[in-house]
Amino acid sequence: MGNIGAFFDIDGTIYREGLITEVFKKLIKYELVDPMRWHAEVKPKYIRWDKRIGDYDDYLLGMVDIYKETLTGLYKNQIEFIAKKVIDQKGDRVYTYTRDRIDWHKKNNHKLIAISGSPIEIVREMSKKYGIDVYRGSIYVLDENGIYTGDIIPMWDSKSKEKAMKDIAKDYDIDLSLSYAYGDTSGDFSMFKLVGNPICINPTKELLKKVIEDEVNDRIKIIVERKDVVYTMNTDCVDFK
Repeated sequence: MGNIGAFFDIDGTIYREGLITEVFKKLIKYELVDPMRWHAEVKPKYIRWDKRIGDYDDYLLGMVDIYKETLTGLYKNQIEFIAKKVIDQKGDRVYTYTRDRIDWHKKNNHKLIAISGSPIEIVREMSKKYGIDVYRGSIYVLDENGIYTGDIIPMWDSKSKEKAMKDIAKDYDIDLSLSYAYGDTSGDFSMFKLVGNPICINPTKELLKKVIEDEVNDRIKIIVERKDVVYTMNTDCVDFK
């Protein structure tokens, strides 16, 4: 029998919002990006999503495009400095449920893995804070001088997460049939399909529809955390009306 792994998405699963948003705010604070870009290009999408009339992925990808342009020409150590500041100041804003699950997996000697669409610099700092053993994030490519080129190797889509998960399972002798996966958006669906214990954390409608239409439906657990209460349910409780 192989090791048991616990695969966590970060944004919206461990952290209560999106870490890339916090990094972006710091870029504005340190005058590395024009604040008008936030107000003109990102904030309208954020407001639509916050009011539940827009799509989270639309907001996220809009943020990624601007983040990529902003990073181009900056040095690696500038972003690493900002990533450390974000986690020092905001790293405790996590869901109670997933924080407790991380502790539970540690006590049971499970391998903790983070697979996140956030930039690898912020994923690294978050993983250090919570004692996560292995991590993967979106890589913003550097040239030989440590300057960002504008190229990206993404980790937010389902295909990329699936490959990362399989590679990690092979490298660390993880038995996926006994393992756990935690996620909140459709990009995490491939992780759910691979493990014996998939868990949705405050899932999007798109993710729930995929779960219900797939064979993963019979083993999924849905967690909804609101204020200081955690609700556990199955797909029979879901009503899309």
